[in-house]
Amino acid sequence: MAVNKPQRSDEVAGHPSANSVSDSRHAALAESLENLIHERTRLSLISALAAHTSLSFTELKELLQMSDGNLSVQARKLEEAGYISCHKSFVGRTPRTQFALTDSGRAALQRYVTHMEALINNIKTVKTASKG
Repeated sequence: MAVNKPQRSDEVAGHPSANSVSDSRHAALAESLENLIHERTRLSLISALAAHTSLSFTELKELLQMSDGNLSVQARKLEEAGYISCHKSFVGRTPRTQFALTDSGRAALQRYVTHMEALINNIKTVKTASKG
């Protein structure tokens, strides 16, 4: 037994309303978001690196209030994607890990920000249209 979806009052059979077109545009924009960057801790990490030339593991850990393990895992994912670089060295006998945002990472972050701005603008447009 097929269940018919109730028709929205602002839709004419077979023709989507402005709101449903906006909804589909909103869904398409949301799907295009890069999930690798969208995850909160990775977004924090890549954003912190965008604001600095480079940061050490310890600096990132303190700035983002992350555990060693979480920072390592999230940084590795961004490094594998080519979004951040990782340089390991020693200061005396103490290991030092330095992270920096790559050009690819900066471009990915810019695409992400552009997508978020488009989503926000779309929501504002839908909200304004529904008031009128």
